[in-house]
Order: sequence, then C-alpha cells, then structure tokens
Amino acid sequence: MVRTVNDTGSGMHFVTRRALLRTGVKGAVAAATLGAGWPARASAQRTLPFPDTPDAAIRELLDGNKRFVDKRLTSLDEDLAILKQNTSEKQEPFAAILSCADSRVPVELVFDQSIGHLFVVRVAGNIATSEMIASLEYGAAVLGTKAILVLGHGSCGAVKATIEGKAVPGQISQLFAPLRPAIDEAGHDLDAAIKANARIQAKSVATASPLLAGMIKDGKLKVVSGYYDLGRGTVTLLP
Repeated sequence: MVRTVNDTGSGMHFVTRRALLRTGVKGAVAAATLGAGWPARASAQRTLPFPDTPDAAIRELLDGNKRFVDKRLTSLDEDLAILKQNTSEKQEPFAAILSCADSRVPVELVFDQSIGHLFVVRVAGNIATSEMIASLEYGAAVLGTKAILVLGHGSCGAVKATIEGKAVPGQISQLFAPLRPAIDEAGHDLDAAIKANARIQAKSVATASPLLAGMIKDGKLKVVSGYYDLGRGTVTLLP
C-alpha cells in the first residue's frame, strides 16, 4: 500500500518512504560533517521524499502520531535492511524533536517514524541548553530539518521536582533553574507548568540562536511546542 502526504500549500504529494526505499535508490551525496564547515542548502542533498516545507513537516509528525494512537503503525513495516543501507553514510531527517529524556516518551514510535527520519535530542525537562540548541542548529542548517518540535509530556518528573523544591542527589538540581520560569508562570499546577515549559523552551530555541532565527524569518524553518499525553498517546501542539 502506498501512502502519500499532501502538501496543500505547494500542491505536492510525497510518496511514502516505504515505496521509495523498496526501489533501492542510492547515490546520495554524503552529509557534511561538522569539520567540513557549513554546506550550501542541505536540501540539495536530499534523496528521501520527505516533506520539504515546515508546515508539511509538522503535518507529517501529527499524521504519524494519529497512526500511533490508532494502532496502525506503518514505520514497523519498512525494510530495515534497506533503511540502514540508505542511511549508513548520510542522514536527512525532515524534523527535529527536543524531547524529555523520560523513558515513557519513545519519540520515533510516538510519531510513527523510522531510521533516519527524525533528529532527536533529549534531556530531562526538554530544556533548551546551549548544547541542545547547538545540536538543533546542526539539524536545521546542515541536515535540512524543516521543523523543530519541543515536546513536553504528562507527569514530567523534572518539572515536578522543580515545583517541590526538595533536596535531590547529585547534580539533578542543575535542571531546576531552566525550569523555574515555567513554575513562575504556571504556579504549582503540574500540567500547566509542563505546557508552559515547552512553550518557553521553544521560544528560547527560536530566539537564542541567530542562525535558527534567520531560517525562521526566511520561512525555511518552524519551531513549535507540543504536549504528549502519556495515557492517551496523543500529541497536541501548544498555542
């Protein structure tokens, strides 16, 4: 079965990943490494028929999440041997996710994506540290991701610990300062604070990096925030 994604903004249809991968398409230019400097637009390297606009990339994420919720995953049916073969020397993900490190948030499964489709960076509390932003810059400027989603989730332990303010072992308390603005905004309502944090971190990603801000201004990238409901499995974009 061939699934297509319709980009209503451009009138284009993207053939399903599975259909392309079965053709055994090869010969893509290897992705640039950090040491090689910034390449020309990464889109010139792309061989997989992924969404090529920010809006289409976000739609593909939400469509994948709906398949996850409906228990009709397609990513598990793809030929993993061919996927590995076509991604062994390059990567060309269509979207990046800044997610919490929580083990209950399996990002690729949640969005029904497979090897090479998402550029995922994870840290407790999905906080936009300089290291996280640097990774997201690489994903957008070098690999060509069209969208960045900062994903908060229900029952986030990092946000809960920040609200409680109790003594914690080791360096865990280093997480509290970046999460404090969300607590100041939402108070002790855990769910509200989790959503506020996702929005705040997304704003930080979009504004703290001149590189990403420039791509957003040029319409080449979108940064959005979302909330993953652990019980229902749904991802909702936040206003």
